[in-house]
Amino acid sequence: MSAGDHIVGTDDDGIRLDRWFKRHQPGTAHALVERWARTGLLRLDGERTTPGARIAAGQTIRVPALEADAPARGQRPRKPLSPEDTEFAQSLVIHRDRDAIVVNKPPGLATQGGTKTERHLDGLLDALTFEAENRPKLVHRLDKDTSGALLLARSARAAAFFSKSFSGRAARKVYWALVVGVPSIEDGMIDLPLAKQPGTGGEKMHVDEKEGQPARTRYRLIERAGNRTAWLELQPYTGRTHQLRVHLAAIGHPIVGDGKYGGQDAFLSGTISRKLHLHARRLKIDHPDGSPLDVRADLPHHFAESLSDLGFDEEAGDALPLDEPKRATPEAKKRAATAAAKDRRKARRGERRGRSGTRGRG
Repeated sequence: MSAGDHIVGTDDDGIRLDRWFKRHQPGTAHALVERWARTGLLRLDGERTTPGARIAAGQTIRVPALEADAPARGQRPRKPLSPEDTEFAQSLVIHRDRDAIVVNKPPGLATQGGTKTERHLDGLLDALTFEAENRPKLVHRLDKDTSGALLLARSARAAAFFSKSFSGRAARKVYWALVVGVPSIEDGMIDLPLAKQPGTGGEKMHVDEKEGQPARTRYRLIERAGNRTAWLELQPYTGRTHQLRVHLAAIGHPIVGDGKYGGQDAFLSGTISRKLHLHARRLKIDHPDGSPLDVRADLPHHFAESLSDLGFDEEAGDALPLDEPKRATPEAKKRAATAAAKDRRKARRGERRGRSGTRGRG
């Protein structure tokens, strides 16, 4: 990040401006941001603003240049990429045109840097300029351990266009996940508000009916392996942090490998990998040239191997039509809530049986 215009991405929708600086320009002192605001140098969509202003996806933040081009406090210039880094970054590209690049992010690679995170996709973007003058821009994110399709914009104009599509819910994102157990309803909508979990420093989310922000996830059953596990298609209709992971854990079916939200119950025995089984399989979004951009990302090795070990046919996942579900009636919402409560009760009974089974051992 540097001086100039920056488009607010969908993952930053609704946060405070000073929080945006902490995320994207951690070396910029808060006092400097306040001074920029007081003197009118800091602009939001061309207007004067304050550090406490709430920002929205698609808005433009004008960041002034530092005096005498001095580096921001604590901020180090980007290191030149090695030939190996360049080759690796370019190997991730699964689509490229004048306005957009789509990469298939591998699990374990963070989208952006943070505490103790030195290797990340944002740090590799200099390898993806190709014939353009500037490095591409991130317009959304994936969790570090989530793999799959990630869109990059190749200009500020394209970034603004794509960000508005994400904030307006016009972009369609399809995820595949393996979950523990099998949901009672094969085609359902999880409608549970989410908020940061107190005491976790914002690193973890939880369901909060009173203070949480609205969050909706549609899921559809692709295949099942008895009652042991299910392969689900997930379509998030909001973009909250860790939304899919929290929602599935909340109804008693954590994503396989998600120890953060599912604990030990999120791991299957046998040959199934302990890595997170959550993959952004497909991204469909309007393109600035007027045509739809529709890209699929291949599964990482551990996920593909788990499907094979369970006897699932990978082609079955792409057979489901991509259609907008009808808005649920009150009766349908009640049925879904009843089914979700049933799944949660089953999960709790399983936990109690597990605890009672360990008493007196040893």
